[in-house]
Amino acid sequence: MSRPAIAALLSFLIPGVGQIYNREVLRGLFWLIITPALWIGSAGFFGWVVHLISAATAYHRAELQEGLPRVERRLDWRSL
Repeated sequence: MSRPAIAALLSFLIPGVGQIYNREVLRGLFWLIITPALWIGSAGFFGWVVHLISAATAYHRAELQEGLPRVERRLDWRSL
């Protein structure tokens, strides 16, 4: 399993752990604090959203750290 996939899996299971795995401790602590607050504050409505965002950011940041090429999916007005 690749490093970005491990980071995403860890962060999906416990938001913030994937960021800590990426050696971004402050980012990880942010997710560890924010996620339970949103679970409780929104009665679970925003909990899943935050879990997915946390996993996606852990994956993206691990890709950036490894220097993997990122596919740009931007719509440019010149391509129209």
